[in-house]
Amino acid sequence: MTWEDLFPDGLSALQIGLAVLSVLVGWLLSRFARKGVLKLTTRTPGISDSVAQLAARFTQYALLLVGIGVGLAFLGANVQPLLAMTAIAVVVLILVLRGVADNFAAGVLIQSRQSVKFGEEIAIDGPDGEIRGKVQELNGRAVILTTVDGRTVHVPNAALLTGVLVNNSRHGARRSALDVRIARSDDLDLDEVIGIITDAAATVDGVHTRERPGVRISSVSPTRWMLELQVWHHPLHGAAVVSDTVRAVAEALEAAGLRSVVTPEQGTPPLVPPEPY
Repeated sequence: MTWEDLFPDGLSALQIGLAVLSVLVGWLLSRFARKGVLKLTTRTPGISDSVAQLAARFTQYALLLVGIGVGLAFLGANVQPLLAMTAIAVVVLILVLRGVADNFAAGVLIQSRQSVKFGEEIAIDGPDGEIRGKVQELNGRAVILTTVDGRTVHVPNAALLTGVLVNNSRHGARRSALDVRIARSDDLDLDEVIGIITDAAATVDGVHTRERPGVRISSVSPTRWMLELQVWHHPLHGAAVVSDTVRAVAEALEAAGLRSVVTPEQGTPPLVPPEPY
């Protein structure tokens, strides 16, 4: 492509002046627009710095290109070859960055809706089962989690937006359940046993006093009672609170002379016979 191909009719001083002015105005507008987008995103809750910088940069470059295009039009340039090249470049860019654009758009929706926040514990469906972790970072591509066993997981924003998301922290409290199996005793009735269990659970550090521990009766047989103890605690302290509750309840039942098994709530493994009590 030669100079004559772009400008077949030649150039005048007025055309050159208007073209330069157009580029200058486009550059100034792009600078002001970038600052305006940064201010707007800063005032909008839930928008991270990385997303704000990306949106501001995109706006700046778009206005600058518009100014350059208007300048070429003032010069009377034959822009058809440039338009064809631009169209091809845009198509290639869309194909290459399709996944990035999807994740960026999903990230904007997630942060504007505040589906998740920094420090919250969430659970999502993963390829090998449930993934649960604490939110460490929100950016234009992914939500970064730290699991309880120290792994760092990058979850694409699009997957988080379209998949099943469980927020364990938003309510401010979380309930955990324990299975309590007790051999029946002639010295204590069921109500007295329930009182021993709830009193022991209420003394555990981390168990909420506002929602007092409760006991549901799962089954009653001539040889044993099967109960479910429910306790409320901080959303991020479940493992420690459940462990301390198991110990406190087991010690209280042993002190009362009752044979028992106390475990965190779990189903019976398939094809495995249950324990005798």
